[in-house]
Amino acid sequence: MSDLQIRNLRPDEIALAVDWAAAEGWNPGLADAACFAIPDRQGFFVGEIDGEPVATVSCVNYDDRVAFLGFYIVRERFRGAGHGLRIWNAAIEHAGARVIGLDGVVAQQDNYRKSGFQLAYANIRYGGTVAGSVKPATDVVALDKVPFALVQADDATVFPAARSAFLRAWINTQGHVGRALLRGGRLAAWGVIRPCRTGYKIGPLVADDRAAALDVVQALLGSAGSGKVFLDVPAVNPAAIALAEELGLEPVFETARMYTAPIPPLRLDRVFGVTSFELG
Repeated sequence: MSDLQIRNLRPDEIALAVDWAAAEGWNPGLADAACFAIPDRQGFFVGEIDGEPVATVSCVNYDDRVAFLGFYIVRERFRGAGHGLRIWNAAIEHAGARVIGLDGVVAQQDNYRKSGFQLAYANIRYGGTVAGSVKPATDVVALDKVPFALVQADDATVFPAARSAFLRAWINTQGHVGRALLRGGRLAAWGVIRPCRTGYKIGPLVADDRAAALDVVQALLGSAGSGKVFLDVPAVNPAAIALAEELGLEPVFETARMYTAPIPPLRLDRVFGVTSFELG
């Protein structure tokens, strides 16, 4: 068997990793590939044997302090030959001295620990058909009508890296819909819904409390078509779990959010929906 050759995926090739993720049952968004290319065009890798892609991984450097790892996939018939470790090491090297985060398969935590990752908390994907009828909230506005500086500042309280370019693209990409709730000029809640291979995902969803989160969710659902809805919530936020249950959603699977070093304190009590398991 020929040696594995590792190279960067070009932005127009990131769809390969997204397609493989879909085949693994991760249900990516329809426009994820274009958005994921924004923060770090050198952050996606493919391992090839005789020109055939056999492994992928991403390690997106958001800023000079934090990176996020995802899309770690080796095609089944090539597993067990060390290709995964080689492309993993290439991704880790790309991050340099940055703190690296990931949402990993729970059963693989011990393997991640060998690379220096430590468990921060669990994330739980809830999914299903929303119970009851959608009740539009009158105080909710389009997210792109809110000054971006407010959204950017609020996101900095719930995510450990500066991700302005990515966030702007995530909000404005065709097919994505954002909504926000203002209270006294403050951004009390905001979120984005996007179409996926199956149904829709809501994320991020950030709110001061469960009532505000529900108002934004109702507005987001009102903008979407029929179908299943998925919401990824931090297990350490009981209000987020209660919201998912109130919507009639059920646990689908769980991930382990891990980091290679401590990160600044985050307002996880305000995170009602994770943006993406692939990019944090």
